[in-house]
Amino acid sequence: MSKTVIAKYSHSGEDFEIFVDSDKAYDFITGKLNDPMKVLEAEEVFSDANKGERQSQDKIKKIFNTTDISKVAEFILKHGNVPVTTEQKSKLMEDKKRQIINIIARNSIDPRTKAPHPPQRIENAMHEARITIDPFKGANEQVDDIVKKLSLKLPIKFATMKIEVCIPAEYTNRCYGTLKQYGLKSEEWQPNGSLKCVLEFPAGLQGEFFEKINNATKGNVTTRNLE
Repeated sequence: MSKTVIAKYSHSGEDFEIFVDSDKAYDFITGKLNDPMKVLEAEEVFSDANKGERQSQDKIKKIFNTTDISKVAEFILKHGNVPVTTEQKSKLMEDKKRQIINIIARNSIDPRTKAPHPPQRIENAMHEARITIDPFKGANEQVDDIVKKLSLKLPIKFATMKIEVCIPAEYTNRCYGTLKQYGLKSEEWQPNGSLKCVLEFPAGLQGEFFEKINNATKGNVTTRNLE
């Protein structure tokens, strides 16, 4: 059976409320469902859903720059208050924490050693710093504030890595896809078929990159840090 709840968004003293299916709303928030219209239980925007009082089209237009119910519902589901169960909220928080840890691990280094921070180290520091995750806010939106708090417990810096890579001719075909994946900025093919190129990618990916390129070339690769 449908579990109908009210999703709300407030702005400039006005309330905008929609009736949604709680399970489908959760699926939409977590990316399993893309069509906001499938979440709605009624194709109306209310000022007070419990009383059945509809919000005026003028106010909807003013706040959302549209009266398209699909676009308004999508905005409320992404930016408003959507009731979820305790179990759903716990899972949302855990999933969001994993996303944030992965973003930080991919993009950051220890400025003392220039080496990436392992995800477990980042997670431990987040726990020590008592960092809380907003399950309804995008991971990227929370990263900057979390990194500031993390820096009190963990030497951390966001950085990119720029390196020159030289691949022998017999391995270029095998490696070219990996080179493009890791930010191929320039390439210079040598008369003997070897490839000299420059890559730029988040510093936290250096360990992953070197493992892949060494495996692909059986260690026959030359790299030079350009920064």
